[in-house]
Amino acid sequence: MAETEQDLGDRADNDSLKPDKLFILKKWNAVAMWSWDVECDTCAICRVQVMDACLRCQAESKKDDSRQDCVVVWGECNHSFHYCCMSLWVQQNNRCPLCQQEWSIQRMGK
Repeated sequence: MAETEQDLGDRADNDSLKPDKLFILKKWNAVAMWSWDVECDTCAICRVQVMDACLRCQAESKKDDSRQDCVVVWGECNHSFHYCCMSLWVQQNNRCPLCQQEWSIQRMGK
């Protein structure tokens, strides 16, 4: 469909009426989220997400009203658990609860 000179003139008039900017950004709030670098996000011992404190630390923080840091520990097998949970587990059995490899700490994180 061919445009006539009248149509082109009307469009040019409409374009000149439009403002240069469609909107002006007056305020911007950034939101961020973090998580542990783990394959499985749940501790296999206490069944609580690794990003949260373990059950024992949650109970102690309610009693004492003090926040205790519950860190994550990774084994050589790359499985991760709460350090509190794994330290109790290792007292009875020095093997990973998931793969049964002998437990040795690869790294710990806060």
